[in-house]
Amino acid sequence: MTEQTTPPPRPRADGWTFLREAVRDLRTTGAVAPSSRALAQALTAPVRARAPHPIDVLEAGAGTGAVTRVLLPQLPRGARLDVVEANPRFAAGLRDLVAAQHCEDRVTVHRAYVEELATDRRYDVIVSGLPLTNFTPAQVDRIMARYLELLHPGGTLTWFSYLGTRRARALFATRAELHRHAAAERALATHLRAGRTASRTVWANLPPARAWQLHPTAG
Repeated sequence: MTEQTTPPPRPRADGWTFLREAVRDLRTTGAVAPSSRALAQALTAPVRARAPHPIDVLEAGAGTGAVTRVLLPQLPRGARLDVVEANPRFAAGLRDLVAAQHCEDRVTVHRAYVEELATDRRYDVIVSGLPLTNFTPAQVDRIMARYLELLHPGGTLTWFSYLGTRRARALFATRAELHRHAAAERALATHLRAGRTASRTVWANLPPARAWQLHPTAG
């Protein structure tokens, strides 16, 4: 049976905080707005699918905690959650969120890049809040390789991509940015050959997004 806790109300300033940090440092923020509740529900679907079994969950790029707030009440009894966030201001806020939920005994916030996370733990579900094609191809390779290394056999990786970004970039981006984005997409596609993928469109997000799942093939 899933433990039910009431998540604290989401601060109204989250969006502005997220945007300010995105302008300050895109690498530690990744996106330009917090995920909507609808997107958070789509990203955390593999956790609900595994209830009531105790599982190990990793959330990477948690930002201001939009997905974390949805994820915490869904954790089955006995589950453990590691939250990874490189932005120091976001990491501090996530620790406050965990303390407010009184779940420090099973949730740990790590201030780190996920590809540099020092852990021997392997995870049944990895929820990624990083819009991967915002990064360089080398960063995509490092992040995806680390995700696949950290995932248990039979585990699920879930992440999102924004809709319409290719068209927007075609209108406004420099040639160098278009080249980087296309190369990042190719790097991501290479890693997706490791297993079976599925996706669903989430229109109730700004901007609309597609929630993806990867189920790596054993062997």
